[in-house]
Amino acid sequence: MGAGADNSLWNPDLAPTGAAQRNWAWYHFAALWVGMIIAVPSWMLASGLIEQGMSAMQAAGTVLLGNLIILAPLLLIGHAGARYGVPFAVLARASFGTRGARLPALARALVACGWYGIQTWIGGEALLTLLGIFLGADLRGTPLPVLDIGVGQLIAFLIFWLVQIAFLTKGIIMIRRLESWTAPLKLIACIALLWWAVDKAGGLGPIFTAPSAFAPGGPKAGQFWAVFWPSLTAMVGFWGTLALNIPDFTRFARSQRDQMIGQAIGLPPTMGLIALMSVITTSATVVIYGRAIWDPVELSGTLSGPFVLIGLIVIAVDTVSCNIAANLVCSAYDFASLSPSRISYRTGGLITAGIAACMMPWKLLATSGGFIFTWLTGYSALLGPIAGILIADYWLVRRTRIDVDALYDADGSYAYGIGWNGAAIIAFVIGVLPNLPGFLRTAAPGAFAFVPDVWMGLYAYAWFIGLALALSSYTLLMRRTRPLAAALPA
Repeated sequence: MGAGADNSLWNPDLAPTGAAQRNWAWYHFAALWVGMIIAVPSWMLASGLIEQGMSAMQAAGTVLLGNLIILAPLLLIGHAGARYGVPFAVLARASFGTRGARLPALARALVACGWYGIQTWIGGEALLTLLGIFLGADLRGTPLPVLDIGVGQLIAFLIFWLVQIAFLTKGIIMIRRLESWTAPLKLIACIALLWWAVDKAGGLGPIFTAPSAFAPGGPKAGQFWAVFWPSLTAMVGFWGTLALNIPDFTRFARSQRDQMIGQAIGLPPTMGLIALMSVITTSATVVIYGRAIWDPVELSGTLSGPFVLIGLIVIAVDTVSCNIAANLVCSAYDFASLSPSRISYRTGGLITAGIAACMMPWKLLATSGGFIFTWLTGYSALLGPIAGILIADYWLVRRTRIDVDALYDADGSYAYGIGWNGAAIIAFVIGVLPNLPGFLRTAAPGAFAFVPDVWMGLYAYAWFIGLALALSSYTLLMRRTRPLAAALPA
């Protein structure tokens, strides 16, 4: 690094990757995405839409469209990581400032903590269900005050929490290997569950002929678009988290071609496949059990024989690999960027795990509506503006040219005088504010029932509105200054 680098902005975990570290080929990125996608939350996306009233094809189409849309910011932001070898928390300094970058890093880290907690809860529930089947007993226990979960559920959650901590010390290479090893096995398990569901339901006919609840005469007739748009926003927001911190992975790419091809092959096709499997299986549960079972852990508990063991073991292994790759890596880097001299990657991971345990993630999964419309759409309103600012700064303002040394220099060109870029902060506020009333009414309808319906209409497009407003306003505000990076060689 340059002479201006100091411990307040640099540590070995945040330093640009060297040539020897850039060894990820396209198939590593494809395997990474397959490993992250074939997971319980991904399965619950499409199956949750079935519970909300969509038909099988409506749900699968909504998920696929959302993932085709999010691929664009993934590739645009990932380009910077592959070119300069810096993680998201460092890249954000070019737009937000050397100090101001802590704002998007903290926002992304807290969302990752929530996801880490959700995945840990799912893994603990799988372990508890598996053990309960062996013992022939319900091990959940009586709900505890405040927590609203049983003693058995709490113990299972904490055990799974500890299991994942063991992987924290292994680093990014172990994560790449874990995803490469487990991705094919998880795909086989999903196919097996799909085969069982179709066979039990009497073929695909009863599944695909079932109308949606929005069809004429249905219980939600005429309400399709009111559910579709916020659902699409939630589907985009699902991977809107990775769209920000994708440089944490692309910084290890051998080339731009590897990261672009790997992501294009790994994300939309796999997400479309898992969505189709999910909606077919969930629709089959309506035929088999008379109700939609959108949680695969609950569904596995209804099976018998070796299917239960295989299904729940796969869910547990899947949760570990996905949770570490999708949530722990990014938040560990983000927390490390807040105080590089005090917080290492490992310490950042421990902070993530601690906050996740305190967030009581089981309450986010209490209903499919809360999971999709409050959690997914809600944080997309926060992260969409950050994505817009990163894209605008890197592609429109700086034309992909960044002074890497200045990213680690407290007195460099990205210090903006006081370490904060006012244009980025203003653009972020502009992007977030229009979606805030709708989020408050959705999250706490009793307390914010007075919020007019017009704000709910805007909230349905939260990620899109936030990204567009932040991108355009940041670009206009930055036109008043001459970006120093524009003078750098291409």
